[in-house]
Amino acid sequence: MAVPVKGPTAPDPVLVAFNRFGLGARPGDRDRLAGDPRGYLKAELRQPDIAMITYDDPDYADLLGSTPAIQASMAARFQRKLDRGVAKAAAQAAMPNAPAMANAPAMPNAPMEANAPAAPPPAAPAKPAPATPPVEATLFRAEAQARFDKAVRAEAGFVERLVYFWSNHFCVSVAKDNFVRASAGAFEREAIRPFVLGRFADMLLTVERHPAMLFYLDNQQSIGPDSRAGKNRQRGLNENLAREIMELHTLGVGSGYTQADVTSFARILTGWTMAGREGRLGEPGSFVFNANAHEPGDAVLLGKTYPAGGMGQAEAALNDIASHPATAQHIATQLVRHFIADDPPPAAVARLAKVFAKSDGNLRAMASTLVDMPEAWSTPLAKMRSPFDYIAAIRRAAGPGPANDAGQSLNWLNALGEPLWQPPGPNGFSDQADAWASAEGMKIRLDIAWQAARQVKDIGNPNDMLDAVIGPSASPETRQAVARAESKQQGLALLLMAPEFQRR
Repeated sequence: MAVPVKGPTAPDPVLVAFNRFGLGARPGDRDRLAGDPRGYLKAELRQPDIAMITYDDPDYADLLGSTPAIQASMAARFQRKLDRGVAKAAAQAAMPNAPAMANAPAMPNAPMEANAPAAPPPAAPAKPAPATPPVEATLFRAEAQARFDKAVRAEAGFVERLVYFWSNHFCVSVAKDNFVRASAGAFEREAIRPFVLGRFADMLLTVERHPAMLFYLDNQQSIGPDSRAGKNRQRGLNENLAREIMELHTLGVGSGYTQADVTSFARILTGWTMAGREGRLGEPGSFVFNANAHEPGDAVLLGKTYPAGGMGQAEAALNDIASHPATAQHIATQLVRHFIADDPPPAAVARLAKVFAKSDGNLRAMASTLVDMPEAWSTPLAKMRSPFDYIAAIRRAAGPGPANDAGQSLNWLNALGEPLWQPPGPNGFSDQADAWASAEGMKIRLDIAWQAARQVKDIGNPNDMLDAVIGPSASPETRQAVARAESKQQGLALLLMAPEFQRR
């Protein structure tokens, strides 16, 4: 069920800035807008490196780049395989004794001597040492902590919302394999964050050659049928990466490409892979181009011929797809749906697509255009906050809680159906309000609101918090519910469950 929207009046511009574009207001944030919410958002866009999570920050000393993270996972996988082999060998070594013991004649009980000492009681089994978390789980948790910290520390959180949008647009899933679990956070830091205010084409090329994406969409299994490796191994194409690039990442469904284009693009992308543990092609865990697996010869894609040229053939194709009019339309539609309405206003989409085309896919210009759109400030706040947006807003409004524990936030995301970096498919998590507004989902949100409220040790006046976080948009019903709360914890929980807090 969608959260109802009352009245035709335009929403509070301050609430638009923090809820529609950002991650929710913290106490004191509304005063910082100085009556210029558009300027406040655009100021975020001008800050250099605002999206980056850097290794020189001592809080993020446990983070690794994707290559060393995948190497650590490779080493752990190899060790687990060795351990299983040792355990299997030990079990097999013990097996020959079992039939002999089973068929041995029963021995009569020997008489016990009168003065023989009693047998000592069996020793209590030693407590097993606590299991060490798998290296992939440790890396994943460190990356999750960095992401949650960034969300709480952000000013409005507009750039962080853009990071999450693009990370979901170019999604990978940690459910695929431990390699992806180890590197999903690094993928976001390396392929999304540096380009979130840059050129779409640069992000596209970096994403599609990243080991996490290549592994997630099986391009390491794709071999040109007429390549040297294809002839020797009798293996062929895997079209997953090519199909998802065209269907989801760029052109969009119904944009005019054919199955023949998908197959041709898959041939163009052969050879884009990740170096294995043995390091025959390059540093283990890194992107490499395997010329032996690349389909030789010219290729035709979307009516254009791309001459044979190794890795450059795919780079040229990706650059052309990035600037295709259908890509401009698809990206504009997705952004307007995310930031304005489930049914994107056609005029807003057309304006944004025009900016994409004229600016060569400049994502900073796209974000600035979104802020300037009248629809962004006149359309009622009717979309539901996604689970991550909701949890980030709770942490910002009520305080991060005990050490902003990543484990609790991860558990909340799991309960709400949006496990971190684990979408149900390559199309990512839904961006529609009805995906998150079910009765069961609202019940879970209520439980989380109560948990969060009970963890805040120093709650101020909930009525003052209501004014600080929601402001004049709070309905009389919401104000009455918070004012009549039996305790500060209950008042805070009601605030965190208010319809005005849920909407964006």
